[in-house]
Amino acid sequence: MRSNVLADAVRWLSPSASRLDRIRPPLDRSRPSTTPTIAVLGAGAGGLCTGVQLRRAGIETFTVYEKSDGVGGTWRDNTYPGACCDAKSHLYSFSFARWPYWSRRYASQAEILDYLERVADVFGLRPHLRTNTEVTALTWDEDDQRWHLRLADGSEETADVVVSGLGQLNRPWIPDLAGLDTFTGTTFHSARWNHDHDLRGERVAVIGNAASAIQFIPPVAEQAGSLRIFQRSANWIFPRPNADYSPRTVAALARLPGVLEGYRAFLYAAYEARFGLFRKGSPLAALMEQAGRRHLESVVADPALRRALTPDYQPGCKRMLISSDYYPALCRDHVEVVTSAIERITPRGIVTADGVEHSVDTIVFATGFDTTHFLAPLTVTGRDGRLLADAWHEGAEAHHGITVSGFPNLFLLYGPNTNLGHNSIIYMIEAQVHYLLGCLDELAARGAGAMDVRPEVQAAYNRALQTSMRRLVWEAGCRSWYKNEFGKVTNNWPHTTLRYWFETRRPDPADYTFTSGRRRRDQHRSPRQTTGG
Repeated sequence: MRSNVLADAVRWLSPSASRLDRIRPPLDRSRPSTTPTIAVLGAGAGGLCTGVQLRRAGIETFTVYEKSDGVGGTWRDNTYPGACCDAKSHLYSFSFARWPYWSRRYASQAEILDYLERVADVFGLRPHLRTNTEVTALTWDEDDQRWHLRLADGSEETADVVVSGLGQLNRPWIPDLAGLDTFTGTTFHSARWNHDHDLRGERVAVIGNAASAIQFIPPVAEQAGSLRIFQRSANWIFPRPNADYSPRTVAALARLPGVLEGYRAFLYAAYEARFGLFRKGSPLAALMEQAGRRHLESVVADPALRRALTPDYQPGCKRMLISSDYYPALCRDHVEVVTSAIERITPRGIVTADGVEHSVDTIVFATGFDTTHFLAPLTVTGRDGRLLADAWHEGAEAHHGITVSGFPNLFLLYGPNTNLGHNSIIYMIEAQVHYLLGCLDELAARGAGAMDVRPEVQAAYNRALQTSMRRLVWEAGCRSWYKNEFGKVTNNWPHTTLRYWFETRRPDPADYTFTSGRRRRDQHRSPRQTTGG
C-alpha cells in the first residue's frame, strides 16, 4: 500500500516546521530490485512527478535526463520580470506535496522553482538526475524490446521504458521576419531573458502581447525610455487579485487538520466550474465578456486604445489572461500599442505595413512556443523504422494523450490534447503518471517486454475527441497556439478534468498488444508485488 507521505507530513508539521525540506519520506524496502529500466526525459513538473511516484512504488531503476543544469523545466527557463503562474498556488502544486506556506495567491516563478527544488530534495530524486544531458534521439529495438537513447554528446544508452516529460512549452518560437538578421540592436525571447542587458532609457519593442508579455511589460515600461508593443490581435484580460496570504491564514493552512485539503478542493471546484464557458454560445462566456469589457473600460480612458484592445472573438477561443497592471502600463505616455502588421526588420528598427519605421534599440520576442510539434527536436523512431514526425504529419495525437501506436513503451506527459484552459495542468500530469504506473503493472503481470496501443483504439479515441471539439470555441475563427497549421486542435482537452481522471484511472489491457520480454522476461516483476507470500 502506498504511503501518503507528504500529505500526512503536512498534518504533522509543528508551528516551527516551515520548510518542506524538513520532511523525509520513508522508502518502501519491500519492493523487488529487478524492475524495468526507465528513462524520464525532462526534470520539470512531469519528470519530478514521475520520479516521485516511481520511488513510492519501490522502483529505483530510473534516470531523469535534463538538458539544463537543474530541475524546474519551464519555471527554470522563464525568468523574465514579473513571471508568475495563472493558476492559484495551492492548486498549482502536487497533491502528494501540498505546501501551506505559499506567500501569495498566484506564486511567482522564483517561488514555484523553489518548491520544485524542494520536492526533488525531499523525495530523494537528486541521485536519479542527470543534468546537462540532452537526449536527441530515441530508437526502438524490436529484437531487444527496448529503446536506444542517443545523447547530445554522441553516446548511447538503453531503457526498457521511456517517459517524456518534455511538455508543450519548452521550445521558444521566433517568427521568420524579413531582415531580422540585419538588426544591429539587441534581440532575445522572453523565455531566454537577457538579464545582462540594461533596458533603462532604451527604445524597446515587444513583439507579441500574450501570457508572458502582459507580465513583463509593466516592469519593462518602468525602465524603458519608450516602449512599443506590436500586437497581432487583442486578448481577453481579467483582473488578477494577487494578495499576500496573511500569517494567520498560513498558520491555519499549516496547522489545522483538513483546512489545506478543503481549500484545495474549493479551488479545484471553482476552476472546474469554468469549463462551461468554452462551449460555443455559452451564457457563461457572455458574462465573462461583459466582465472583460468592464475591466478594460475601467482602466483605459482613450477610446482609440480601448478599440485596439477589444477582442473580436468569444472569451476562451484563445488563452484568457489575468493581469491588473497590464492595462495601466499601456496608458503611460511613453508606451504605444502598434496594431499595423510587421512588414520587415531594418538595421535600426521595425517597418510596419502602414509604411512607418519604428526606431528601436532592443526587440523582445513574446511570441510563445512551438507547441504543436510535440517532442521536437527529438527524433523518435518506432516499430518498422517509422518516425513519430511522420506519424504525426497532420497533427499529433495519442491515446489519452499518453501512448502512441507503433511506439511501444513510450509514455507522454502533457502530450497531445491534454492542455487545459480552465484548471491546473498539475492535475493532468498526476493522472497521466498514475496511468503510467498501471501500464507498468500490466507489463509486469504478463511478463511482457512491450505494450503498444492498438491503432484502431487510438483512431477511435481521437475521432471521438475531435467530434467533442466541434462544440467548443477553440475551433472558432480566432488564431491560437491550440491549433496546428491545418486548423486541428492538438493541444487542448475538450472535457472536464474530472472526466480525464475517470478515463485514466487504470489502463484497459484490451486497448493494447503485449509482446514477450524474451530473454529479459524474468526482470519484469510487478513493481508493486512484495517479495513475501
